[in-house]
Amino acid sequence: MTIRLRAHHLLCLLTYVGKGYSPAFTANYDGIAERLSRGEDILIVSGPDDVCAPLLDEPQPHCLRESAVERDRLAAADVEELLARPIRIGARLDLDAAILARMRQAFSAGPVRKACGGCEWNELCSAVAAGGYRDTRVQRSALAGKR
Repeated sequence: MTIRLRAHHLLCLLTYVGKGYSPAFTANYDGIAERLSRGEDILIVSGPDDVCAPLLDEPQPHCLRESAVERDRLAAADVEELLARPIRIGARLDLDAAILARMRQAFSAGPVRKACGGCEWNELCSAVAAGGYRDTRVQRSALAGKR
């Protein structure tokens, strides 16, 4: 199977530790993190994705706001530059251990964090990165044997 992600969720998955907007959101994201750890590939999509799914029943889901679209644009540009490959609608990405490590290093150093400005989770993500990505749900060890 393939996991549908909007571009800024490529950054969010780096620091996901099981916290979220609601129990349904967290349960869904835990499942996505497990699938990523097992090596499922990613399809870049526009707008709400597999992570957003539990939020779409809310009266005004934040994933439909222009700020989320701008985060996607910024994240896509940063990740595209980092990985030297297109991160556009319809692009596919195999998140192997090497790519995950490279993205986490860049996230810790700051060059791929333009999309994080103003995000309510920014402080938590910074703390997770500063702690060496301890307790993150997408695990390198599970990805190590993929390639």
